[in-house]
Amino acid sequence: MEREALEAIREAQDLEALRTLKARYLGKRGVLTQEMKALASLPLEERRRRGQALNALKEALEKALEERERALEEEALRQALERRRLDVSLPGVALFAGGLHPITLMERELVGIFRALGYQAVEGPEVESEFFNFDALNIPEHHPARDMWDTFWLEGEGLRLTGPLGEAVEGRLLLRTHTSPMQVRYMVAHTPPFRIVVPGRVFRYEETDATHEAVFHQLEGLVVGEGISMAHLKGAIFELAQALFGPESKVRFQPTYFPFVEPGAQFAVWWPEGGKWLELGGAGMVHPRVFQAVDAYRKRLGLPPAYGEATGFAFGLGVERLAMLRYGVPDIRYFFGGRLKFLEQFKGVL
Repeated sequence: MEREALEAIREAQDLEALRTLKARYLGKRGVLTQEMKALASLPLEERRRRGQALNALKEALEKALEERERALEEEALRQALERRRLDVSLPGVALFAGGLHPITLMERELVGIFRALGYQAVEGPEVESEFFNFDALNIPEHHPARDMWDTFWLEGEGLRLTGPLGEAVEGRLLLRTHTSPMQVRYMVAHTPPFRIVVPGRVFRYEETDATHEAVFHQLEGLVVGEGISMAHLKGAIFELAQALFGPESKVRFQPTYFPFVEPGAQFAVWWPEGGKWLELGGAGMVHPRVFQAVDAYRKRLGLPPAYGEATGFAFGLGVERLAMLRYGVPDIRYFFGGRLKFLEQFKGVL
């Protein structure tokens, strides 16, 4: 038995085979265990002699099993290390790395410019109420200026919207047509002076082509304080132009109409590289009726008026238009097509 068992243990090729041998000889129903149980039927002298031999065999088997188990474990570890061996002199494997979307890159650049000028970046809801999107911005129902926006109106049960201070907002809901509602939301919850920019996505129901999309991005700016004038507005746009297009860039304003500013202007910047003026957006002094709507809303919330003597300016520009110029993109629809070959061009652009 001893010779047979020790030879089988030495030849065991893996831990599973070793466990099988251990159960065969030393398990509850193993050969050696059964021999131990049979000792009770032997005469005393023979039982003593045979018991000593069986104990010696048990010790020998246990020792052999332990040594073989250790050897098999060491061999398994060696093989595992060999399989996972890394040659550090080999060239590295290029892993797929994502990148920021070009609109995100452009948006971050714009926000960074204004943060350097002391502006705070804030965001607002894309689902908005008729009040904040139109009424408070001096665009009441049946106002002809509403024809300037083609709106996605929302219908359905369970639609809820909260105001600047968490209050429930009544009225029809829509997908915001511009980022300007955040002017009112921010002013309700804060008192001047302040400078903010609002990047965000907006929605308009219109046909798409190379320069128009139903979903696009804007950057809204709002500055309110004592003695704020059109000169401050022009200075802010000038700093933007210089940061975007260099020291040779210039700014010009052309009078135009927007319901929520008075006076209003369309602003353009000189693009030295392209040798032409670029119309970037609209701007103007915040209309007194917007301030009145803000104070009226604050009064309903139990807050004191804060904008009776305030002046301020606001501006808005399209992010896609600047991104198309910056990255040489000929069609706005490329930004939203989801084509990896297009998006992979912007890896590593910071």
